[in-house]
Amino acid sequence: PEVWAEHAVWTQDPGFERAVAGGVTTLQILPGSGNLIGGRGVVMHAIPTLGSRAMRLQGAPETVKMACGENPKRVYGNKGGPKTRMGNIAIQRQTFLKAKAYKARWDKFEEKNSSQALFSRKNDHALEPERDLGMETLVGVLEGRILPQIHCYRSDDMLAMLQLSKEMGFQIRSFHHALEAYKIRDILADENISVSTWADWWGFKHEAYDGIRQNLALVEASGARAIVHSDSSIGIQRLNQEAAKALAAGREVGIEISDEAALAWITSNPAWALGIDEQVGSLDVGKRADLVVWDGPVFSIYSSPTMVFVDGNVAYDTSKSEPPWSDFELGWEVKR
Repeated sequence: PEVWAEHAVWTQDPGFERAVAGGVTTLQILPGSGNLIGGRGVVMHAIPTLGSRAMRLQGAPETVKMACGENPKRVYGNKGGPKTRMGNIAIQRQTFLKAKAYKARWDKFEEKNSSQALFSRKNDHALEPERDLGMETLVGVLEGRILPQIHCYRSDDMLAMLQLSKEMGFQIRSFHHALEAYKIRDILADENISVSTWADWWGFKHEAYDGIRQNLALVEASGARAIVHSDSSIGIQRLNQEAAKALAAGREVGIEISDEAALAWITSNPAWALGIDEQVGSLDVGKRADLVVWDGPVFSIYSSPTMVFVDGNVAYDTSKSEPPWSDFELGWEVKR
């Protein structure tokens, strides 16, 4: 939990510009899912800057990546880490118990410090506890300031993480990948947990075998928040087509979903999951002017963005020939 994805973001990555060309204005970048608690994520506006801090969306809460199931077992099973799902949950429980104890020490220190400040002019305040960067992240989760984004495929894993969150007292914001979310969609709706998943990725590992193409549509119909995510440098360039596939799969089996509801899968719903729905995600007075102009119906495979605005500024315009944001792919001229 002590690591921050922000510190590993390469702002000259040509993938940022490709994402914008696909109609994306805002991204959440998370540490990988091999760790039970992978670290803090960062929400960024897709604009060219020299450093990652400048790309951060102002006012966006931080997120934290957690994982369950196969990935932590595969990565750490032969390195002294958990080899079972039981071990995964045990370590997460132990870690959050440490975070609760850490929070209690700081709460006690701040309460004592505040009392001394009221009744004394002396500099004999309580000794400040030693900082722990990992525990600071988890305290942010416990206090609701940092929004948990949890990598989980199977429904039983999601329920186990929900049990953990209730025991420790934090709110899960979104389950990622969540190929079996359709099995517990009523619970996810009741718990106000969003589902960030693909349209049709499945079967690439054991815990991904039971995915169905109607997953997003069933989650939507249950009243839970459905979200199309990318998890891919290629998929991020065509989220509109991914949403269209999931919409079509639902309609094929009689699930009636409007185009407007499906559009929310790539606009207002992900904005909510990132805690930035008061800034972006829909066209409302007072929000940031993040806009995408398409040359045809959004859900058509033949449609492409012609203009993309980020914060009211033109970030992409097919009518103009502009140099790329990054010169990384321009190549070198070799003189002999």
